[in-house]
Amino acid sequence: MDLDFVQRILVNLLNGVVVTIILVAASMVCGNAMAVPVALARVSPRWWLKAPAFLFILCIRGTPLIVQMFMIYYGLAQFPAVRHSVLWPILREPMWCAVISLSISTAAYSGEVLRGAIQAVPRGEVEAARSVGMRRGLMMRRIVLPIALRQSLPVFANETVLLLKASAIVFTITVRDLMGEANIIRAQTFRTYEPLITAALMYLVLTWIIVRAFAWLEARLSIHRRAISAAAPGRPAPATATVSLDAR
Repeated sequence: MDLDFVQRILVNLLNGVVVTIILVAASMVCGNAMAVPVALARVSPRWWLKAPAFLFILCIRGTPLIVQMFMIYYGLAQFPAVRHSVLWPILREPMWCAVISLSISTAAYSGEVLRGAIQAVPRGEVEAARSVGMRRGLMMRRIVLPIALRQSLPVFANETVLLLKASAIVFTITVRDLMGEANIIRAQTFRTYEPLITAALMYLVLTWIIVRAFAWLEARLSIHRRAISAAAPGRPAPATATVSLDAR
């Protein structure tokens, strides 16, 4: 490792870190917002809502993310209707296409995670809401979704880490994120180890920040559990639902 060379390329890599953070944050917010209706459709008793959500999750989770990204960035430009539409200023920008593809992928994965968390909500909570006359929509908004979101926070932390690592492929559609900057430096200088190892360390720091942020949020939302345990020392803590996570 040539530390002088690392110092010279550090500014470019930090610029890439900023792009990566913006990309991951935007995709996480948009994708998780889309995941809520996807999960609600998956647990709906109506087949015409459940079937499209199931097919959406199956197609997105069953195909590589890079294929989806290429189809959005390179594929849609082939259609004249798209090039002459109001969406073209967005779809011609690689950054927007990266956000769209990562958001769709996050919606599918997080939607399935949230579906499992909703189904793992204790039946007693649901029955109690029904006993006081809550309608399904109100019960979902006030009882089921808050419990499901709190229970699935550790899995959402893993999903966000996977999203961060998945964002490393956006350089293939010319987005100059952290991996994109490292690849450009590698191609221009024929130095491989310094830019890639430095980028790997930066990804490691970002991963640590994500994990700690979700751990802090989980602790903040679980204060009532610690209060119950403190009030009843011999009483076991309430069980937390375990939801499986498929790796991309």
